[in-house]
Amino acid sequence: MNLVILTLIVIFSFSCYFFGKSKILNTSKVSGKKFHSLPEYYGYYLAAWCGIPALIILFFWSFSELFLVKIFILADFKIDPLLDENKLNLIFSEIKAIAEKKFTGPIPENLIPYSEKFLSINRILELSKLAVILSAIIFSLTFGYLQILKNIKARESIEQVIKVLMFFCAAIAVFTTLGIVLSLLFESIKFFTSVSIFDFITGTNWAPGRAFVRDASVQTADVENVFGAVPLFWGTFFIAMIAMSVAVPIGLFSGIYMAEYSSRKLRKIIKPLIEILAGIPTVVYGFFAALTVGPFFRLIGENFGLDVSSESALAAGVVMGIMIIPYVSSLTDDVINAVPKSLREGSLAIGATKSETIKKVVLPAALPGIVGSILLAISRAIGETMIVVMAAGLAANLTFNPLEASTTITTQIVTILIGDQSFNNPKTQAAFALGITLFFFTLIINIIALNIVKKFREKYE
Repeated sequence: MNLVILTLIVIFSFSCYFFGKSKILNTSKVSGKKFHSLPEYYGYYLAAWCGIPALIILFFWSFSELFLVKIFILADFKIDPLLDENKLNLIFSEIKAIAEKKFTGPIPENLIPYSEKFLSINRILELSKLAVILSAIIFSLTFGYLQILKNIKARESIEQVIKVLMFFCAAIAVFTTLGIVLSLLFESIKFFTSVSIFDFITGTNWAPGRAFVRDASVQTADVENVFGAVPLFWGTFFIAMIAMSVAVPIGLFSGIYMAEYSSRKLRKIIKPLIEILAGIPTVVYGFFAALTVGPFFRLIGENFGLDVSSESALAAGVVMGIMIIPYVSSLTDDVINAVPKSLREGSLAIGATKSETIKKVVLPAALPGIVGSILLAISRAIGETMIVVMAAGLAANLTFNPLEASTTITTQIVTILIGDQSFNNPKTQAAFALGITLFFFTLIINIIALNIVKKFREKYE
């Protein structure tokens, strides 16, 4: 029904646009009356009055519809004091599934009448929604039509609508970010009521699955302090550092070469080839790391008498670094090309060589963009999961040896949340604690980078 109503609103709005525009044109031709704005603005004005109120009603009605149905359906069940909120939600889900013919297994006989009641209430609410929206369209269209006949300032009104729309879009982005942070924060607070934040930050033993072991043969020491996240912090930093040590120099030098030294024809060939690396799925990189790079490092290590694990931080970091090279090289190339040509010519005119011009003029001018590209690459490296799972393993080792297995925060979050989970135990809530830690870690990196850019940025007038 919502799709049908939305289609009707779009059709009515388009029709109103052409009606409003043609009405102003005809009125101007017949009576010679001059209107404040162009005819298009009156069309937009009428279309806005047709569409916006109807869309607002559709949005809020659709969100509250299921809630209203739930109130009506569960009214009989709330009399029973033995049914708590979780059981009531389960009953409503079963009734909804039966009504929508999505219920699997034997259908409870006592719920069949309620499924019919569900369909009946839902039908009434949908018809009511259609009636209310059509009434709103008629009312708002009448008001809008009377307004354009009064020769209102349609252009200013439309500009205000666009301004409100842009503010609304910005607010969505802000509130989405706020919602993500708050959802992580609330679940993290639940986790830290069960586990000491000090143990989480400073502990070196990460084995959340063992926190609920009830086997008497397991030593007490094995199940205590199992939420120490230092191995995960270190693993994330370690693998990201290896990746950046590969990506930053190769990406920077290739970007500088493409922007300053290569011919235009060669640049057109090299740049797309490098950017292909960014389009390869991470699972392919994971296969490459697990089947090629990892065995290659192990073979080299054995030749030198080193014990190299089949899954190592080095293999994951190197392949991850290759994956994020385009983030550095392509953006570096773009920001260097955006530096005004007059700066280069001025430097060369006073006798500086090309390399001196690049070091003293071009790179300082492009520094904010270069730092931004490196930040983007770091964020990509920190958030990568698939390569780490396939090439570095899942072992939370606190090791400085890149030839041993390691793991990262994101990998452990995925591991914890795989399968059916109860969100009321610390094991699952640990994923949110890791998530909020990763968020603050990334935030600190951004703040440091902004300060670096602010300190070293060159300003030209």
